[in-house]
Amino acid sequence: QAQLVESGGGVVESGGSLRLTCRASGYSFANECVAWFRQVPGKEREWLAVVYPGGARMVHDESVAGRFFISEDIAENVVYLRMDTLSPDDSGTYVCAAAKPRGIRCPKTPDYDYWGQGTQVTVSS
Repeated sequence: QAQLVESGGGVVESGGSLRLTCRASGYSFANECVAWFRQVPGKEREWLAVVYPGGARMVHDESVAGRFFISEDIAENVVYLRMDTLSPDDSGTYVCAAAKPRGIRCPKTPDYDYWGQGTQVTVSS
């Protein structure tokens, strides 16, 4: 059974950095789109970044581009999200998700097949 598990969240001061990890078990990221989303109570789930199958391409939402960096370790079946220059607005639950590409594209919406439980990130001011 496919399972995605996030880790690496925590409390960090404004301006700090974190690296989140999404690890798959019973499932291979090799041919999948793997994305990171952020969930804040009362708001819609926000797409942040996606890595295309095989790490061929990484796309980041413009709101986090230049501060957040998605990457993949194919051999370890892990996807990372490096987050720099964090601000309190970045606080939330960070969730990874995976799916086959929709045609030649990876979704920027919550149209994903597998989801993790999330890891909490709190940025203090």
